[in-house]
Amino acid sequence: MHTTYSDGACSPVELLERVKEAGLQVVSITDHDSVSALEDAIAIGRQWDIEVIPGMELSTTLDDREIHVLGYFMDHRNKVLLDALAEFREERLRRAERIVNKLNRMNIPLSMESVLANVSGDSVGRPHIANALVNEGHAEDYQQAFRKYIGDGKPAYERKTSFTPEATVRLISEAGGLSFLAHPGKSIPEELLLQLIKAGLDGIEVVHPAHSPELVRYYRGIVSEYCLLESGGSDFHGGPKNDEGLLGQFCIPIATVDVMRHRLFSN
Repeated sequence: MHTTYSDGACSPVELLERVKEAGLQVVSITDHDSVSALEDAIAIGRQWDIEVIPGMELSTTLDDREIHVLGYFMDHRNKVLLDALAEFREERLRRAERIVNKLNRMNIPLSMESVLANVSGDSVGRPHIANALVNEGHAEDYQQAFRKYIGDGKPAYERKTSFTPEATVRLISEAGGLSFLAHPGKSIPEELLLQLIKAGLDGIEVVHPAHSPELVRYYRGIVSEYCLLESGGSDFHGGPKNDEGLLGQFCIPIATVDVMRHRLFSN
């Protein structure tokens, strides 16, 4: 799940209110390149008898393909981790500036100030640019902003600078966490999947709103074959993502979380 500290629509307390309403017992907040929501969320969760597992989502690149990696259970106060995340966020800002410059060259008079006005956390991304495009009348809605301007391969698209899979997995591991391939969908060929496994991934996000029952079975088979861990969730953002109602629909049993803990604390 994501909060306003990255590209989510809910503050930590608003998100935990929804989690409580959905009747979830154990959740993880996985903001992009940020762990800033976790202190508040963990404290609120304790009050409401909800366990909040420290999480984050990082981008990595393999064969010119952007791949997301989830980290769970890491020490969110680890200095090496915090320094790396600060570097990621700085690159996100530079990327946003490059996208805005491309839009300007397309005669779309968008400013970085209007983009940053949409950022309530500490990580800027394309969703904030999309919101600014809509607010200033350059796109009809959030989806059109991506389809027309800033989506992958579109005229103002800019690739993120990211770590290698090995470096990303090592960063999570050295902070005491487990790394999972996020929402692979149909987009990752088997040979790239094997490269990621060799890079040291602990598991795969099997359950996800974008995964059909066939894909769930496929990735569950990969998990079993390579002795990996399974994770899953709603990838909830709220707001313009139009994913209201997903909380509680896409989840994993507590027993699956216990298997993660056993792997982590038996190493």
